[in-house]
Amino acid sequence: MTQLDTDPAAHSPAYPPADLSTCDREPIHIPGAVQPHGVLLALEEPSTRIVMASANLAELLGVPVEEALGRTLADLVGSGAAERVIAHLDAVRGEPLTLALPHVDADPEGRGSLRGEWVEIAVHRSAERIVVELEQVTDDAGMLSYLSARSAMARLVDARSVSGLADRLAQEIRSVTGFDRVMVYRFDQDWNGEVIAEDKRSDLNSFHGLHYPATDIPAQARRLYTVNWIRLIADISYRPVPITPVLDPATAAPLDLSFSTLRSVSPIHLEYLANMGVTASMSVSLIVDGQLWGLIACHHYSGPHRPGHEARAAAEFLGQISSQMMAERERSDQREALFRGQTLLAELTTTMVASGDDVLTTLVEHPATREMIGAGGVGLFYNGELMSAGNVPPPEAMFRIARALRRSDGEAASSHHLASLDPELGAYADTAAGAMIVGSADDRWFAWYRPEMPRVVDWGGDPANAKLYEREGEEVRLSPRKSFDKWREVVRLQSHQWTPGDHDLANAVRAHTAGLLLLRARGPIAVAESLQRTMVTDVVREVAGYEVASRYLPAAEYQLGGDWWDLLELEDGRVAFVVGDVAGHGVDAVAAMTQIRTALRAYLFTGIAPTQSLDQLDRMMAGLMGDQVASALLVVLDPASGAVEIVNAGHPAPLLYGDGPARVIEGVSRPLLGIGDGVSVALTATLPPGGTLVAYTDGLHERRDRDLTETLEQVRAGGEPGPADGDLVAWTTRLLGIVPGTQDDDTTVLVVRRPR
Repeated sequence: MTQLDTDPAAHSPAYPPADLSTCDREPIHIPGAVQPHGVLLALEEPSTRIVMASANLAELLGVPVEEALGRTLADLVGSGAAERVIAHLDAVRGEPLTLALPHVDADPEGRGSLRGEWVEIAVHRSAERIVVELEQVTDDAGMLSYLSARSAMARLVDARSVSGLADRLAQEIRSVTGFDRVMVYRFDQDWNGEVIAEDKRSDLNSFHGLHYPATDIPAQARRLYTVNWIRLIADISYRPVPITPVLDPATAAPLDLSFSTLRSVSPIHLEYLANMGVTASMSVSLIVDGQLWGLIACHHYSGPHRPGHEARAAAEFLGQISSQMMAERERSDQREALFRGQTLLAELTTTMVASGDDVLTTLVEHPATREMIGAGGVGLFYNGELMSAGNVPPPEAMFRIARALRRSDGEAASSHHLASLDPELGAYADTAAGAMIVGSADDRWFAWYRPEMPRVVDWGGDPANAKLYEREGEEVRLSPRKSFDKWREVVRLQSHQWTPGDHDLANAVRAHTAGLLLLRARGPIAVAESLQRTMVTDVVREVAGYEVASRYLPAAEYQLGGDWWDLLELEDGRVAFVVGDVAGHGVDAVAAMTQIRTALRAYLFTGIAPTQSLDQLDRMMAGLMGDQVASALLVVLDPASGAVEIVNAGHPAPLLYGDGPARVIEGVSRPLLGIGDGVSVALTATLPPGGTLVAYTDGLHERRDRDLTETLEQVRAGGEPGPADGDLVAWTTRLLGIVPGTQDDDTTVLVVRRPR
């Protein structure tokens, strides 16, 4: 196996000896050195004077670097060649200039090994400098040329999927470049990589399907791969050739070699390759929509290997063309996966339609529900009942996952690493390392679960790597097997990632199921909606000279809620205002609300005192309505004096707006209605001229993950000043929007304003 030279002199000027703790901070674009198979010149523009050069100038061009500095390019390569190089400066990058290097006066004896030879010259700009790089033409006999690469395109076009295109690409690049092994390597969203295709010598063991952690290709290397599509290491045991001087005399900065073909590479990367038995390598970027999608990685094992510029340009061309194709094939794969999912969704929906009243049971138990999204198990919590199918975590974990993931708007939300949201969920990774959930209410959600990602086979298990496996017990700091161990640590407790298509299917399941449930309950719901519209209406009216406005907003997840309000003129000339909230949602809540509102109206109308009316209502509910509970706020107003009597049964206290922030009218609250216990106590107060009294349900300021004291303060301050003389409806509407976020419950606001 090739051993990396650990002599400090072998390291590039910008690199100290390899240290794994600093590999993500290596200045790889300014190494201050080049590989020795070519020579580099940095020129001043427009004079073409040489201001920096690689130290092997004497060996390759016959002129010591000290003597070359200050000379023109023509002095070193001849005037004709120099003119062609400068003319080639603005040509398409990657297409080298090929010419026979003439003898010149600066090297009268022809000592430079490139004199009289055919050379390939690459030229580009780096900041204010023109960078010229010369390499001797290699013998590419038997390999495909750049022109032949065009015929390879037709073969690439025939591939109809990402995997098929990757397989064909590996074959074409190996044919072009002659490397022993060519791999197509794909990144995931966390920059971990996987070998998805490979073409190799028959005697080599396969790397297909192996994974690498993101740290194997640090961020600065990925950035460089994005701007420079190709990189060659012709001989990993090379000794870097320093650039003289190290710093540009004009800028006091190193020469940026991001686009250099000879750029020296990280000694840490060379050590990694050496531990794989690699003797030469090349990589070509795959860039999709401006982002690094993957790499074409080429390895050689039988000594140095330097494909010529023609072969490299062909490989780069194929990489660029394949990048465009890869984007389309990826979209095609996604469309095919979505089509399969939609087909399964149609099958599921058909079965659910035919299931009668067993819609939810069918949803949970039908195999298509799991298959369409690639889940190992599913769970449904609906109105207090938990159902599941397949491999699922225990109930306590299912509820914990729902709390961690569920969105307030009910749309699909997912995580492939639940332990990152809640470390205790890591204990259930065998069934639920990742999950996706739909539904915005605590008691109505549906979830899919995926287990921990399967492990890959260890390199050390392959007999071909037995010697490497033995060496890793010694002082081998960076090696393939250890890299995989690190990847295993990175992906531990993670499932396969959820795709946008998965989210679309989950949202479709939610919509289809809700539609079917609505269809099944259309009759009862129609009656309930009619009742609700009768009892919870938006009104603006005058009552005994007072302005009254009300607004009702249903919750995002439900059409039917338990909020209600009432206005009743009593025989003694006073006016009773009531706001209430029945626990629960749906038809049952509306039916209960109707009974409670009707009973309270009857008590008040027959002259029963406000306190006794609520106590009587409590006893009625406890005796006749089972476990149903509700809150209510009763405000009885004397229009002549503005005196109010307030009785509260477990409801938010009313707010009084005037010249400043609202004042909370706190009093003694009896327990919730339906408990069958407790005695009401009345609080008396006065509604002053210009004052505005607001009674409301808790949907006005209650938001998930927000402190109720904080949101109530927003309502108090946000309604200032009170609407003493302005548009009461506009002010009421503004009050409903003061607290941002999605409502988790329906909201009722009743506003009473006393004229000045």
